[in-house]
Amino acid sequence: MGGLEKKKYERGSATNYITRNKARKKLQLSLADFRRLCILKGIYPHEPKHKKKVNKGSTAARTFYLIKDIKFLLHEPIVNKFREYKVFVRKLRKAYGKSEWNTVERLKDNKPNYKLDHIVKERYPTFIDALRDLDDALSMCFLFSTFPRTGKCHVQTIQLCRRLTVEFLHYVIAARALRKVFLSIKGIYYQAEVLGQPIVWIMPYAFSHDHPTDVDYRVMATFTEFYTTLLGFVNFRLYQSLNLHYPPKLEGQTHTEAKASEDTYALDSESSMEKLAALSASLARVVVPAEEEAEVDEFPPDGEMALQEEDRRKELEAQEKHKKLFEGLKFFLNREVPREALAFVLRSFGGDVSWDKSLCIGATYDVTDPCITHQIVDRPGQQTPVIGRYYVQPQWVFDSVNARLLLPVADYFPGVQLPPHLSPFVSEKEGDYVPPEKLKLLALQRGEHPGSMNESEEEDEEEDNEEEDNEDVEAGSEKEEEAQLTALEEQRMEGKKPRVMAGTVKLEDKQRLAQEEESEAKRLAIMMMKKREKYLYNKIMFGKRRKIREANKLAEKRKAHDEAVKSEKKKAKKARPV
Repeated sequence: MGGLEKKKYERGSATNYITRNKARKKLQLSLADFRRLCILKGIYPHEPKHKKKVNKGSTAARTFYLIKDIKFLLHEPIVNKFREYKVFVRKLRKAYGKSEWNTVERLKDNKPNYKLDHIVKERYPTFIDALRDLDDALSMCFLFSTFPRTGKCHVQTIQLCRRLTVEFLHYVIAARALRKVFLSIKGIYYQAEVLGQPIVWIMPYAFSHDHPTDVDYRVMATFTEFYTTLLGFVNFRLYQSLNLHYPPKLEGQTHTEAKASEDTYALDSESSMEKLAALSASLARVVVPAEEEAEVDEFPPDGEMALQEEDRRKELEAQEKHKKLFEGLKFFLNREVPREALAFVLRSFGGDVSWDKSLCIGATYDVTDPCITHQIVDRPGQQTPVIGRYYVQPQWVFDSVNARLLLPVADYFPGVQLPPHLSPFVSEKEGDYVPPEKLKLLALQRGEHPGSMNESEEEDEEEDNEEEDNEDVEAGSEKEEEAQLTALEEQRMEGKKPRVMAGTVKLEDKQRLAQEEESEAKRLAIMMMKKREKYLYNKIMFGKRRKIREANKLAEKRKAHDEAVKSEKKKAKKARPV
């Protein structure tokens, strides 16, 4: 006795989705504008569970959106701006065709613009939400900041991305927020901890590159348009949290100088931006009247809380020590090393850094400064070394940051074969393969100092091992002869009467018995499992066994590699003239 029966495909999941073409017609937008609007608002296509029902029985490939998302887009004010821009382009083209230059100038002055501030506030209600989604924004802005000034991207977008990324790097330096660095084939991965949120981004290497042709730059530019607005909001809030001037000012720059730089020529303003991008100087802070902080009552924790508080205190102490890793050290960068990456990392951990004045603006001291403790070089042939100064390769800086301690510089001298650059984002679990270099690093972190033997000591040890092996072979042959004689003696004595021998009391191995009982209980528990549980258990155990096999395979490969290296060294020593 209900209402009228609905037709097929007019109920259920079919009414929750809408195709892209229908959505575009509903919004009265072109395909490019529809894509742009969806990117800015964070609306993405959905794959229905029953695609054939939603597609009204058809199996054709179609893109579906949730109908509630499209209704949400109907009230977006940017849609009207898109329509106004379409009218503006049509009028501008018509004015150009008629050579009405006054009309062209008037139309350009009244070009429709829009802001994305309300969309940022809408998509990220809290500041922590914005920080959690900052990884892609930083990676995209760093990518655009390295683009050459060609027709593929607007110059204003490239300059804006460069300014925003430099501002964020300055915040990381001021807050000592950098935690990990990894050099990969794609670029340099950084991890910073901002207000308790881990943020990972990738910075491309500073190489000249051509634009690939199989990339849609319009889609990337739309994402960048939103990400620059988001990053501007985040930078402003982060600078406020540290009482830093925004837009940033260099320390020691007076208000009159800053005001003068705004009204001077373009070259002067570019020079100011270059000084800021050099990352060698600190930022000016806003003077805030000191307020007396209320003393917090401390209650002595007990039981498990005391242990947790102790662990937390130790972790905070280690983190504070890590932040001051390069404090008190002065570095000088040679021309051939990546200046920006090294300056950013060294400044983030309290080090002072400079370079040749002819290389880039922002150098703070010269190479002849006697206070320089480390000089970063990447060429084996150098000028006369200065006494009291370490010459190391750039990898020493990144490995020391990841190890959270200053590594021995002997492994990173110019011309020395560098140790492997281990990823700090990999954490080995039980049963995983751990390379020997990682074990050595863990020993250094525990305060142990694994002895490093030189070549002659290793070769002496190899010769000793060979002599011991020969002695073992001789001893083994003597034992075999004794065993043969004993067997012949037993065969000769078989005819004699057996004698009763005094026995010995065997003590039970309690540990072995406990292991047997445990394995028996485990076997019975597996037998009592349901079919589905047993399938899942077998799947888990298969994964564990596969992981162990892979770890053993890697260990065998490493062993074969080490043996090959040793044999090569031995051959080289034999071939060496006396």
